Amino acid sequence: MIDRKKKMMIDAKAKILKALAHPTRIMIIEKLSEDGECCVCELVELANADFSTVSKHLTVLKQAGIVSDDKRGQQVFYTLQMPCAVRFMDCLESVIKSGVKSQMEMLK
Repeated sequence: MIDRKKKMMIDAKAKILKALAHPTRIMIIEKLSEDGECCVCELVELANADFSTVSKHLTVLKQAGIVSDDKRGQQVFYTLQMPCAVRFMDCLESVIKSGVKSQMEMLK
């Protein structure tokens, strides 16, 4: 039986992983990692989606503590608050590439 603190930590981790589990949100995270900061208009263009859809994705990321926002006049700028998310994505990419490489080896 796990204690209450441990359960709360597991639930918090699951919330973050759920927030990461969408292609548009992964694109946003990678863009913020590269550029440091982006306005919503840039992210709308990147995602090739409407403002409302991108705003919903950003809300999920913000609620999970992955990004933060800064309102400047009429524009809102977002910044990555969880740089380890990028390292996690890099880890996933290496696992994917490794899996493809081993599958190619089996076909030889």
